[in-house]
Amino acid sequence: MKFSQTFIPTLREVPADAVIVSHRLMFRAGMIRRLGNGLFAYLPLGLRSFRKVEAIIREEMDAIGSLEIKPTVVVPAELWKESGRWDSMGEALLRVKNRLGQDFVVSPTAEEAFTSLVRDELSSYRQLPLSLYQINTKYRDEIRPRYGVMRGREFVMKDAYTFDMDDEGLDKSYNDMGRAYRRIFKRCGLSVISVKADSGAMGGSGSEEFMVESEIGDNTLLLCKSCDYAANVEKAECESDFTLRLALDEAKAAAASTPPFEKIDTPEVRTIDELCAFLKTGPEAFIKTLIYRAVNVELESPAIPEAFYAVCIRGDLEINEAKLAALLKAAEVSLAPEADVVRLTGAPVGFAGPVGFKAVPVIVDLTVTDISDGVTGALAKDLHYRHVAYGRDFQAWKTADLRTVKAGDRCPLCGGELYEKKGNELGHIFKLGYKYSKPMNISYLDESGKSQIPIMGSYGIGLDRTLASIIEEHNDGDGIIWPITVAPYHVIIVPVKYDGAVKEAADKLAAELEREGIEVLLDDREERPGVKFNDADLIGIPYRVVVGDKNLSGNPPKVEVKRRDEKEKSLVELGKAASELAGKIRTELAVLNG
Repeated sequence: MKFSQTFIPTLREVPADAVIVSHRLMFRAGMIRRLGNGLFAYLPLGLRSFRKVEAIIREEMDAIGSLEIKPTVVVPAELWKESGRWDSMGEALLRVKNRLGQDFVVSPTAEEAFTSLVRDELSSYRQLPLSLYQINTKYRDEIRPRYGVMRGREFVMKDAYTFDMDDEGLDKSYNDMGRAYRRIFKRCGLSVISVKADSGAMGGSGSEEFMVESEIGDNTLLLCKSCDYAANVEKAECESDFTLRLALDEAKAAAASTPPFEKIDTPEVRTIDELCAFLKTGPEAFIKTLIYRAVNVELESPAIPEAFYAVCIRGDLEINEAKLAALLKAAEVSLAPEADVVRLTGAPVGFAGPVGFKAVPVIVDLTVTDISDGVTGALAKDLHYRHVAYGRDFQAWKTADLRTVKAGDRCPLCGGELYEKKGNELGHIFKLGYKYSKPMNISYLDESGKSQIPIMGSYGIGLDRTLASIIEEHNDGDGIIWPITVAPYHVIIVPVKYDGAVKEAADKLAAELEREGIEVLLDDREERPGVKFNDADLIGIPYRVVVGDKNLSGNPPKVEVKRRDEKEKSLVELGKAASELAGKIRTELAVLNG
């Protein structure tokens, strides 16, 4: 392909709204252009790399026996009402009406569509296991789209869905997908971190995220310095969560020797810091009680649209709302409004406590079960209780690990120190269980003719985000440095001046490389060599070949070859250049694809 025959509008200046490397370089390299807030168009150069990421994903999905289909992007609202997500997805769900007033959803994900399609066709256990996938456009009405294609409103996603007869089958499907994802990211040249994750609005019994480290990452990761433990902060546990469970008997024994709880006056004291100063003690002695409002609570039977809970945690720790939502199987949890706190506790905010509190269920973090002589709110203004012991003075409706783990906590696997990294999610795999198959009434007949419900898994990769993440990991001060597998072209030929013997040699070399199956961009523009070299570095094509009179005049004639990520240049005989370059490129492709 000649430069003059394609459309690569490179830019010297950085767009004002581009704050991360991938956004800046994709604009400057002429890969994308903005059509609206969170809406981007791919230009020819960007689309070539995008299609290569897509091809890698498709090859790995096909390799594990997943079958590609193409559902519609616009889906009838009835399917989302069946699953319950018409209401629970909130304002991120783009709802539209047709001319007849019928409701539709512009898909942000496709569990409902795939479940409906399989429901209409599934009848026998002989049809299972079944694995289906699509590579299709999605839309989520992000409040603040930013970072270019890293967080846009419209994006392309590969999502796959598996249907199995039992947990064993689901485990196999889940593990097959996990291995396929690792191969995909390896082939794309990405260093990914696999972490345990919260299933969130997707539901289900377990999930795993594939992250790349990023300074502007939306996720906080907790990793161990001594072993391979890694988890999203929403899911992370730490060593104390386990040792506390073993310390309950000791806590009960300690409580027996603690004096009876008593009220103490704490005038104008509400916060943990104020209590610490007032009582001259540390925050670990306090039982912090917060009132939460939960929406669409599926843990209750039947499910209820709104409920309130008192959540207790040690005073020096914070409640992890993702863990709380997962415990309650709630679409959303948030701190209750002040008016509701006063109504339920009979006291101003800051004086809630579990002793004698009957208005709402009390949920206790595991750290509280170890407190045998604590301080907590007394459900009255300017009053607290001291000498409070869990199990003696109050009980929990439920106990669970609800703490937010932070850097410096100890690893739950080996006791090593945990540290934090910021990361962006590229892929996420879920064990959905019966989250969608039950409410959407999908069934099949087993070997004995009995009706059964299939168990499901869901597996997604964001293509736009993957492409941007490749650039985030592979760049320097001059531009992009593409891994060979996803580069828009393998070789760029730069004639110093595109005429005469130089033109003839450049055209001949391009033709020979293309016959070898190598993708070539020939810069035939009437530009200064410096401009061409700068553009070649900016767009990041792995190999640059410079053709000029000086080297061609030698005996034998030669060309200058330089790899994008190396400083050294080498002179190669013109007659051997095509075969040598083709050999190197095939070797690199084999290494990444192997």
